[in-house]
Amino acid sequence: MATQLNPKVVVLGGGTGMPVLLQGLKKYQLDLTAVVTVADDGGSTGKIRDAINVPAPGDIRNVIAALANVDEDLHQLFQYRIEGESGLAGHALGNLLLVATNEITGDFNVAVDKIARLFNVEASILPIVNESVTLHAEMEDGTVVSGESNIPIKNKKIARVYLTPESVQANEKVVEAISEADLVVVSPGSLYTSILPNLIIKDVIDALVKTEAKTVYVCNVMTQRGETNDYTAADHLQAIYNHTKNDIIDTIIVQNKPIDPSILQVYEEEEARQVEIDREKLAQYNVKVIEEDIVDHSRTLIRHNYKKISQLLFELAKEEQN
Repeated sequence: MATQLNPKVVVLGGGTGMPVLLQGLKKYQLDLTAVVTVADDGGSTGKIRDAINVPAPGDIRNVIAALANVDEDLHQLFQYRIEGESGLAGHALGNLLLVATNEITGDFNVAVDKIARLFNVEASILPIVNESVTLHAEMEDGTVVSGESNIPIKNKKIARVYLTPESVQANEKVVEAISEADLVVVSPGSLYTSILPNLIIKDVIDALVKTEAKTVYVCNVMTQRGETNDYTAADHLQAIYNHTKNDIIDTIIVQNKPIDPSILQVYEEEEARQVEIDREKLAQYNVKVIEEDIVDHSRTLIRHNYKKISQLLFELAKEEQN
């Protein structure tokens, strides 16, 4: 009797939302691939990119840490940020390790794979591209802001984002993984600076259009100042469609329970509010809407319940595999 293969799941994203989701998914029997943006230019990553022409290592580092199977001491060492006032202050050790391995191998994709294996990562981790790129945002007033970290602080309405060089090609392994997937997941995260940098590359768009896999978008629970002010769930979808020119999302997962007002009050200072489910507008899209309580109510900050979402995604992957 033939052995049933594990469902192939590809997760695209970056920022803080993706590692949390991956922590849940890694506990399931999945053939898991994480596709990660390399457009970050803030903090330690920004300092490195100012000095060296290299794809941004920060989001990759956090994904490796989330998927690592090592003891806690080694995990903490990888994520450790150097203190003090030296030239190395603020750098995460994992970022430096990735950059050093990139210099040794001459190939960032190979460097990521080597570090992932050092940390016993059982999933595949793929940078979306294998070269240094810069993210730009064209605002509705016509101004252009360059640099991922600069975009939200302008707090202007974004018309579109794009990468330079504009001719950048996706990592071939990314295209292959999407084409072979049972399920593709667009993770929660900063819409314009963590999610769309993966989806605006022509090779990726083409792969998502052609794949037989269903594409699921885990919608953000809260709006984000400077990116998605007052956005509804449908507005998030529309931004994706505006950039890809294709209806690449088959399913959207949204938070359907009110969040504790005392917690929401904390977010008012950040001009963030709970993302509204505008059901009438969502009905105009050719998508399946899954409404669930996907927030971890045990926490004082609003975070996705990665255990619940992971179980839901695993069940969807099994359905698509059968």
